[in-house]
Amino acid sequence: MINSKCMDADSLETYDPYDIWKTSLGFQIKNLFNKNRYVGGVLAVSATLFDMLNQRRRLFYEKQEYPVVRAFAALISLNEYKNSQEAVCLNVAKQHIDWLVENRTEGYKNYCWGINIKLPVAKDLIYPKNTPFSTNTPYVLEALIAYYKISNDKAILKVILSVYAFLEDDIKIMLETESELATSYGPFKDRIIVNAVSYSMYSYALLLDFLPEQSSYIKNKIQKMYNFIKNNQNKDGSWFYAPLDNRSFIDCFHSCFILKNLIKTMVYVPLNNGDEVVANGYAYVKSAFFDSETDLCRRFSMSNKPSIIKWDLYDNAEMINLALLLKDYKFATIINKSVKRHFIKGEEIYSQINYLGKRINRNTLRWAVMPYLYAESKLSHYVKQN
Repeated sequence: MINSKCMDADSLETYDPYDIWKTSLGFQIKNLFNKNRYVGGVLAVSATLFDMLNQRRRLFYEKQEYPVVRAFAALISLNEYKNSQEAVCLNVAKQHIDWLVENRTEGYKNYCWGINIKLPVAKDLIYPKNTPFSTNTPYVLEALIAYYKISNDKAILKVILSVYAFLEDDIKIMLETESELATSYGPFKDRIIVNAVSYSMYSYALLLDFLPEQSSYIKNKIQKMYNFIKNNQNKDGSWFYAPLDNRSFIDCFHSCFILKNLIKTMVYVPLNNGDEVVANGYAYVKSAFFDSETDLCRRFSMSNKPSIIKWDLYDNAEMINLALLLKDYKFATIINKSVKRHFIKGEEIYSQINYLGKRINRNTLRWAVMPYLYAESKLSHYVKQN
């Protein structure tokens, strides 16, 4: 397993739970499923069974680097540097930052990042492999800004400002009224996803300090995106993943994304009734997803398709991250102890547990080892200080 101390690794290539769907055949099956759930469903079950049997050997799968993994590695290293002042941690963070700058999404004028996977998400929507996303770029932006504030590296400033140009030029407006704004998921008019809007909102908030001359314009966009998020919050505090899709779902980690982005945006910009929106959302995720028998978080409160996965590390990692932002350290500690019991065996971290109780997807960094290590590093620091 990767050494979490300063994330010191020359390569962060990793297998991924999505590997089966990255193969040529897997892509075709998933694309067929989006068009015909009955025929595609039968083939998807077969592919899933093969994936279960292929966990150790991982035949036909290839490791790859993911920008979000490097972003988390940089953030963890920077946290270690702030806590220890050890120069090695800052040097390692720079290695990850340099990798991110060098490996931006190809074919775009502005700096941006995606997941480097050809992704079929609906019958009429396939994202090409080199597609940057509004949901991935913010993690890199956060790492870039954290590094810049410590290093004052002027070369990084150019990249940060280029991300602003990406948000302005490449991310599209899907819906706009006098009071609301919803932005696209990718760099064309694709779909309205609440957590994607929240990521764009947070990205603009991060950029405020770097564009004082654009302050009024940016704050207005932030407020309008916040209004869209607030107005699409259900009475029980939840959000549908895609509010305009009558086959949408409500799950744990995407709900946590929205709440985290709201909380972090309010560090820079006050949001009208923002505390109330967050409080209602947090009450919902705790009541809807937390299972007191296992001290783990469930995946869905409303699902739109079957799955063999019972527990997912991603849900629990993001719930820990959310709880830490809200200073709910007791709750974060409870989940973390359960994660260690259920998902970790020796030096190995597993991302998922299926309905047979079997741990699967070992050391898959993107999903969701790195989000967990990031949460655990923050929680460990709190425990040491208390």
